Amino acid sequence: MTRHALGRYALRLVALLTALGLWQLLTALDVDIWLRFSQFPTVTDVAHAFAGRLTGSDYWTDLTDSLTRILSGFLLAAVLGVAVGVLVARSRLAEDLLGPVLEVVRPIPAIALVPVAILLFPSNEQGIVFITFTAAFFPVLVSTRHAVRALTPVWEEAVRTMGGGRWRILGAVVLPGALPGIFGGLSVGIGVSWICVISAEMISGQYGVGYRTWQDYTVVDYPGVFVGMVTIGVLGWVTSTAVELLGRRLTRWLPRTSYVPGGRSRSAVLPATAPVPGPVVVKAEGDSQYQPDAQQQGSGETEQEARDEHLV
Repeated sequence: MTRHALGRYALRLVALLTALGLWQLLTALDVDIWLRFSQFPTVTDVAHAFAGRLTGSDYWTDLTDSLTRILSGFLLAAVLGVAVGVLVARSRLAEDLLGPVLEVVRPIPAIALVPVAILLFPSNEQGIVFITFTAAFFPVLVSTRHAVRALTPVWEEAVRTMGGGRWRILGAVVLPGALPGIFGGLSVGIGVSWICVISAEMISGQYGVGYRTWQDYTVVDYPGVFVGMVTIGVLGWVTSTAVELLGRRLTRWLPRTSYVPGGRSRSAVLPATAPVPGPVVVKAEGDSQYQPDAQQQGSGETEQEARDEHLV
């Protein structure tokens, strides 16, 4: 690990510790300046409650149930979202048949479908998975559709010229070219899934992080509420990071841009000393801007080499 990477991780750790320290200070001093921090538990109270939960079996049962619901609904949404997105983007018939229905259902919040899930499915577990699926399905669908439509037609024409059929185009052009957009939708979808699954667990669940958080609120156990909030945040960060890392691995062929101080960026696939191609402009000797200077190139350079320096 380079020194620059270590510095960035250290800066992130300092930012997190600063936020925790500010939380501890405001709550320990019972600061009430418009915002009532005196009602909040301190960081130490939440840490003690968290340590107590880790030693019990209920916490790990809730964690397992929430992760199972998330993974089931999200994986189903990823498969169907990509498939329907590609179908709608590539087929006018599918767009005419499915487009109006999808566009009407898409603005409805997934959490508003909880009554529908309760009436439609025989068990609460299936209903919660349905809510999670709905939350992730539409971000994946929309991102896939836009990514497929944004592909350059020249690539498809090149495959057709070489005798490739429809499935060859799908596997060699459409899916690889749309992968960056697809993983953008997956990153959004996993975050929305966590929001909706926690809300669904609060309403109709029997186990899960959201259910336990709501139960702690009803018995006025505020440190327990914050334990649930921290758990949700950590789980969301871990799953989102996993999706992003998978996307980076599957799109290794894409050029990466590394940050350079001073507002400039540099492609990671080109070396720092690589020449930048540009248009070739040939200037006549009579041009006023044509001023070859062999002395600037060294005593061993000929007049012809000095003229070549003015070719951009």
